[in-house]
Amino acid sequence: MPGRRNRSTPPISGFLLRALDHSFNHRTWHGTNLHGSLRRLSPEQALWRPAPGRHNIWELVLRAAYWKYASRQRLVRGRRGQLPYKGSNWFPSPSRSLGAAGALDWKQVRSLLQQTHDALLEAVAQYPPVRLHKPVHGSKWSAFDTIFGVAYHDIYHAGQIQLLKRLQKA
Repeated sequence: MPGRRNRSTPPISGFLLRALDHSFNHRTWHGTNLHGSLRRLSPEQALWRPAPGRHNIWELVLRAAYWKYASRQRLVRGRRGQLPYKGSNWFPSPSRSLGAAGALDWKQVRSLLQQTHDALLEAVAQYPPVRLHKPVHGSKWSAFDTIFGVAYHDIYHAGQIQLLKRLQKA
């Protein structure tokens, strides 16, 4: 897996990589991580809204993918383009699932989340530790705060997703 800690990884970088991993797809003491919160979810479940104007799981996943992407771009001083979906920060989901096409779209959304996570891990693994406390390109936040913030962001959205899943059953 990209960005994994090895013997040459500086301790601070290893800490950040571990925080990203645990918040996204490693077993943790605090409960379900972001990747785990999506396990066995159908497109219909991902599109369910608790009320009009409220976000659904599909939109939360695209938001998490977007901020992993945007944070990586800041770290590598890349231009912030656009994900393969229209929007920025929040992305609209389909109004309803369309059978097999909806299942394919949902699979692509989850795949995008994994791809942006892997790319961020790689960027963090290569980021110079001496620059971790300096602001990243296009932000007032340090690289450390940006990376650690992505981990917090994943945990936050994992909790929202778990709550939405419980509300669906109510």
